[in-house]
Amino acid sequence: MTDLDRLFHDAPVDAALSETLAAQGLAVRRVDDTSRAETDNWVDAVARGFLDPERDDTQREAFFDRTAHRRKIGVYDEAGPQPLLPVATFASWGAHLTVPGGPESSPVVPVCAISSVTVAPTHRRRGLLRSVMSGELRTAAAAGFPVAGLTVSESGIYGRFGFAPAVASAQWTLDVRRAGWVGPEAPGRIDFLSREQGRALAEGVHDRVRAGMPGEVEMPGGHWDRVFGTRPDADKPAKQRVVQYRSPDGTVDGLAVYTVTENHDDFASSRVDVGVLLAATDEAYAGLWRFFLSMDLIGTIRIGELAVDEPLWWMIADQRAARIELRDHHYLRVLDVPAALSARGYDVADTVVLDVEDFLGIASGRFVLSTDSAGSVSVDVVDDAPVGLPRVELGVAELSAILLGGVSPVTLARAGRLRTDDPADTARLARLFAGARAPRLSFWY
Repeated sequence: MTDLDRLFHDAPVDAALSETLAAQGLAVRRVDDTSRAETDNWVDAVARGFLDPERDDTQREAFFDRTAHRRKIGVYDEAGPQPLLPVATFASWGAHLTVPGGPESSPVVPVCAISSVTVAPTHRRRGLLRSVMSGELRTAAAAGFPVAGLTVSESGIYGRFGFAPAVASAQWTLDVRRAGWVGPEAPGRIDFLSREQGRALAEGVHDRVRAGMPGEVEMPGGHWDRVFGTRPDADKPAKQRVVQYRSPDGTVDGLAVYTVTENHDDFASSRVDVGVLLAATDEAYAGLWRFFLSMDLIGTIRIGELAVDEPLWWMIADQRAARIELRDHHYLRVLDVPAALSARGYDVADTVVLDVEDFLGIASGRFVLSTDSAGSVSVDVVDDAPVGLPRVELGVAELSAILLGGVSPVTLARAGRLRTDDPADTARLARLFAGARAPRLSFWY
């Protein structure tokens, strides 16, 4: 953990949150990371919230062993028949989010990653989610996180807390026989690995990938073992296959994990599901995709969490062989406007005024964002807008949506989601926040 992560993990529960829930006869507290009993009850409540079966002891132990870094919040109804089982859950931890850079770099910004948000059906419509989310966002902001993020099961919930879908994902289904290949020939080699060998390499390869990909964050603790089926509670790990791409100089630049589902009516039409494809170089990307598209007995390839501007589109001979579905995926929420905007790079020099409205009162204010051709960035808090500068009025959700360049301010203006006095000012803001590539997050957390 970094000092910021530790400060946040150990912070007391927000006083206003405790008071609000106490008025309903409910208690809220952090789960003791050293207590197996408390953690078991908490994870059982999470499973119930996500409509999963009750966890068995192997699953509980695997979770306990890998999640001490998470700040786990439970809401307890001590008047109920199960006072030690939470009626609402919430987890968060510190990570780093890659943001757009200037011509030479892709910097990172600390992000409070959020997961395991549940409310028991017996306690809905009491404001528990609003109270816990608001309280934990205040705690994250006070600790020093400029941004919060999450991937969501129900997309309609989180806009009310200032989150916005900042990173879309593409789900691909490829007809292998139609696709063909017009991409480059990669000079390296593809080899099979054991799941354990792949797991040992994954973090290093992903660190290289996310360094240049806005929207990516570190894989949370325990997730790599789940991806590679190397944790004791893995579901059917023997089905998973792992391949690597090794460049001519011997460096492992790519990894992929996949499963095969046989078609018993037509064995030559079996299906590959790619769970993760990591490519730190263009050659590794081409090599891994050429491998999958040339596999024998495979009629269909499915993969999710790709970028919306995936190069694969231009590597297949027949683009109609790909069925692509776009979805909202990674939601962000700015907590500290100067810190969030100063962390990323800008390719143009300009100065704009941003009037930001935040109904939770965390990130409201008027800010002057200035960039120059040398890559310097400044964000000043002002009371009055300087005369002659373009001025944009927007909510914290809209600011969060454009932070990584995943949506243009012009699009949001046409949708009535931000306001300027002059359309030319919107175009200037769009040029300022444009990214060289679409952001991506390659997993769920």
